[in-house]
Amino acid sequence: MTSLDFSTVGKKQKREDFKYNWKDAALYAVGIGASAKELPFVYEGISGGMKVFPSFATIAAGSALVYPGNIDFSRFLHGEMSIKVYQPFPNGATIRRETEISNIYDKGKGALIVTTSSGYLENGNKLYDAIYGFFYLGEGGFGGEPGPKSIIVAPPEGTAPDFSVTYQTTENQAVLYRLNGDTNPLHIDPEFARKGGQAKPILHGLCTYGFATRAVVYEACNGDVSLFKEFTARFTNVVYPGENLTIDGWKTGDRYIVQVRTDRVVMLGSALVNIA
Repeated sequence: MTSLDFSTVGKKQKREDFKYNWKDAALYAVGIGASAKELPFVYEGISGGMKVFPSFATIAAGSALVYPGNIDFSRFLHGEMSIKVYQPFPNGATIRRETEISNIYDKGKGALIVTTSSGYLENGNKLYDAIYGFFYLGEGGFGGEPGPKSIIVAPPEGTAPDFSVTYQTTENQAVLYRLNGDTNPLHIDPEFARKGGQAKPILHGLCTYGFATRAVVYEACNGDVSLFKEFTARFTNVVYPGENLTIDGWKTGDRYIVQVRTDRVVMLGSALVNIA
């Protein structure tokens, strides 16, 4: 017996507008490791205007998410994330948001909940699509469709990456990142983390995703956010605050296969960039 409410599937919901300014964008940049050496992303007075990392879409969309019933977040894991950006984020705006639970799949040991959120600027222009895949432990086995198999984009064997960069997360990375609005206790409360089967609080998957996006922006787009188009990723293991994140990228056409690792692979993905 599952506690999921399947009547929520497919119902588009207009959510409260998301308003942000340069401080919110800068806080997000710092939350994914940016420093004073990255002035275009943290300083509102930069010549040419402050930039916003494309993965800020996850912040804009995050508070618009809807859930199929009352969720026990200690058993609720972020498995997959995909964003598509149609234009660079302004460093301040009001975003109109629409959200729906697209599907709920039966994965046996758990349910895969797929949620889509889209954002529009006040002039009506589409800004982003964000697709979330959440794995809800213990809620499978309800006889539903298993859904399509996830395609893991594996790096080419025996080929050196076209870029490789290592970022150091801090012991307080999750403490800082949660100020962007993702306040799940799994990332700060040791007792809550143990309840969810973790030895200690883990870093937000979307924080790791943001670090990877940051690497793609610099290494594949030369810092030009307008060249960044899409990024789809699957989380394969947990990250603990304080661990190093090494992001490797292999160019294949107009995409980069992206791998993030600590002493283990923690994320695999594919980024679409507008490059010659």
